[in-house]
Amino acid sequence: MRRGNTPSEKNSPFAMSVRAAWRPAAARALCALAVAFVTHAALPARAADPDPLAAWPFQREAQTANTQPIGSLEQTIPGFLQSPYGPPSFGAPYGTTHAFGDWGGVQPWLQNHGVYVALGLYEGISGNVSGGKRQSYTLAGQVGATVDIDWQKLLGAGAWSDDLWLHTLAVNGNGQNLSRLFGDNGNQVQQIYGARGNVVAHLVWAYFEKSWLHHKVDLAAGWIPTGTFFNNSPWVCSFMNVWLCGNVTPTKYLAGGRDWPSGNIGTVLRLMPNPQVYVMGGLFAVSPHSYNGGISGWAWGQDNLGKLATEVEVGWIPEFGPNHLIGHYKVGALYDNSRYDDLYDDGHGQPWIVTGRLPRRQSGQTSVWVLADQMLIRNGEGPMNGLVLTGQYSYADGKTSQMNHHLVAALLDTGALWGRPLDSVGINVQWANFSRSAILSQEAAAAHGLPFRGANFGTPYGIQGHETIYEAFYSVHLMTGVSLQPDFQYVNHVGGTTVFKDAVVLSTVVSALF
Repeated sequence: MRRGNTPSEKNSPFAMSVRAAWRPAAARALCALAVAFVTHAALPARAADPDPLAAWPFQREAQTANTQPIGSLEQTIPGFLQSPYGPPSFGAPYGTTHAFGDWGGVQPWLQNHGVYVALGLYEGISGNVSGGKRQSYTLAGQVGATVDIDWQKLLGAGAWSDDLWLHTLAVNGNGQNLSRLFGDNGNQVQQIYGARGNVVAHLVWAYFEKSWLHHKVDLAAGWIPTGTFFNNSPWVCSFMNVWLCGNVTPTKYLAGGRDWPSGNIGTVLRLMPNPQVYVMGGLFAVSPHSYNGGISGWAWGQDNLGKLATEVEVGWIPEFGPNHLIGHYKVGALYDNSRYDDLYDDGHGQPWIVTGRLPRRQSGQTSVWVLADQMLIRNGEGPMNGLVLTGQYSYADGKTSQMNHHLVAALLDTGALWGRPLDSVGINVQWANFSRSAILSQEAAAAHGLPFRGANFGTPYGIQGHETIYEAFYSVHLMTGVSLQPDFQYVNHVGGTTVFKDAVVLSTVVSALF
């Protein structure tokens, strides 16, 4: 079993060099945090920036989204990616307004011809100032580009092209995983890291969407991150921690439910008889590979894609009172008909890590989720522009998933109360429980002096139990399309174990949409 650093290790030349490198980096991170709060205090109260595209019909439809803070992540593309009342509400983490305005008239011309283009930048520095395996800091970020095509506008009116869209997104990632450096192989405190591959452009999605009956029936098919449609809510990527951002854990750590920026070949059908109720189902090919579609995302013909994952979700999106206090209430389930190794049982009720037998093969993998958020006080137009109380519970079968229970509670608001309506602030707590099968396997390995085995939440440093993460952020709206977000996280039971001291992580992120 691996334990924390001994006194001699702490004073080794390597450790001393790490601390020497960390101190100026920590100072820079703290200075960045200070600058963010000073900037917030110094900047005058502002209303929404004038939008040069406001005269265009596309932009008029998106005005309610554009009055939200940049970090609210609503897309302004019609159909699934526009809908503030239904899934999905998460696209690339860039916001919706353009820092470069209308690109000298290029954007209105493109949009008038059915082509919607956005370029985004997201860069951040994160460091654990105390706790964990060791103190360190990392930079992580990405550049992304979306191109969405309205075929009716591009090719002209016609029954076949009415409400027919092509949606594409590619990203380029950079940086290191801070969580692994400080001893947490199962979680990521940085919103942007990994799953892209070491390539210039990683394909996130490329799918067609066709809508009928004024979007009461909507069909999407192609290369799709399952969590872009399922197990997702407008607020999750306001926070940095990856157990939330995208869609929530543990579903997205299952091979049949992988999320952004990984994709699966599949199709999604949504029935929405009115703006307050929807029923949605999806069918996806299951990839047994570390990178769905290869590291580039374009290798759709990988081997062993014979199994399928089915996801279903039912949602209710009410609006209460004269202020239209919107809520999102949804429940869903995933079933993957693939076969997976039991984390403990060798087929005879004994730990395969000790007996040396092959693991028992479990037939199918299941996950269920419940998500809810409710606006309590409205500050302005938009589905997230107000005081919002949220909660989430997700479950995965613990025989094949290292984590089986995940609970989240969060509270978010904008800065309207103190004259900063385009700023946003939030706090949340996450509690994750590791499954009995995973723990029994770890206990057996420890008792026999064997190394721990990793599963879908990485290789632990000790016997796991639970992990709790507390997070708080303040997002400062600097200018149209640009925000600065300081973030604080406290990680209790790093990696689900007590091997290392609790970690304190400070981050500062700049995001922009051009």
